[in-house]
Amino acid sequence: MDDLTTIPDHGLSWLEASGDHAEIVLSTRVRVARNLQGHAFGPRARVNDREAVLGRFRGFVSGSKQLCKGALLEMAGIDARERRILLERRLVTRDLLGDAEGGPPGGTAVMLAPNDPLSVLVNEEDHLRLQSLLSGLRLQEAWSVVDRMDEEMGQELPYAYHHEFGFLTSCPTNVGTGLRASVFMHLPGLVLTKEIGKVLQGLGQVGLTFRGLYGEGSEVVGNFFQVSNQTTLGKTEEDLVDHLDRIVRQVIQYETHARRVLLRDARAVTEDKVWRAYGLLRYAQSLPFEELMNLLSGVRLGVSLKLLPGLRVYTLNKIMIFTQPAHLEQAAGRDLPPAESDAHRAAYVRRVLAAEGDVLPGSSGEGDVSDIA
Repeated sequence: MDDLTTIPDHGLSWLEASGDHAEIVLSTRVRVARNLQGHAFGPRARVNDREAVLGRFRGFVSGSKQLCKGALLEMAGIDARERRILLERRLVTRDLLGDAEGGPPGGTAVMLAPNDPLSVLVNEEDHLRLQSLLSGLRLQEAWSVVDRMDEEMGQELPYAYHHEFGFLTSCPTNVGTGLRASVFMHLPGLVLTKEIGKVLQGLGQVGLTFRGLYGEGSEVVGNFFQVSNQTTLGKTEEDLVDHLDRIVRQVIQYETHARRVLLRDARAVTEDKVWRAYGLLRYAQSLPFEELMNLLSGVRLGVSLKLLPGLRVYTLNKIMIFTQPAHLEQAAGRDLPPAESDAHRAAYVRRVLAAEGDVLPGSSGEGDVSDIA
């Protein structure tokens, strides 16, 4: 059985900050939901249905060009900490983990392709959920990765499909294409200039929605938003991806303008916020995760505005993932109670920032609004 010890870096390629607009868009994700004919899905699926689906998927994997050399992790076969690490890396959802007492339901699994960033969730809300996670704004590329896998899988497995409605899914809102595309964005400029409410309201008016770090049901912290499509019926996958891409690029323009306004009209206040955030991260002895995310938001803003020279966006992305509770426990080799976890988090951040080199106030040069990408 494969586990995270054999694939320690899987799901981390999106941290590299290599895609378009990486200072604002941390990552792009595209996933499609599929179900198989002849098996109950959704709340009606019983253990025998899930086991049968997993068996059929395992048979497909053995002959798949894209997946045969990957790792199939059955949720019941890996320990609770490894399952939480998968969640913290955004490779699985809370639904796939099951409840704390009963553990994951039988037949649940995640398939990690040998070439990151493709993965497949088995027996989550739907039988199969194919997803791609990439750095920066790369919706078309992420869709292409999922589409190739979907085409190969659809030739071997009998999808539940209706000639009028399209792909059938557990949740009615996913019927049609079954596609959900999302862009993980950092929008402190719009928050600080108090324009974020108008932007979020506008997203709803054009068929988009927003969520927090872990997707549906999670809260927004640190000015990080996941923007995604709401509807999947009546449009093609390409239409949905193009629409989201177009709107996200508008939001990027609004955020860029808001950052220019901060430098022009509130430079001293902005600099103070940035340096306070950096100072706390650099020297704090205890950091709850929510406080860390809020401080990271200020530091990311400072990097974008060229107020903090020498810091890389990759470093800040790395901090965001490796300071989550399960990752800290993995590094410590044991469970950590909350207070101890906060201390380990602060120590990790201090080490990482020290390795980057101390940043001194006033060393950022003459930073100008024209420098903002």
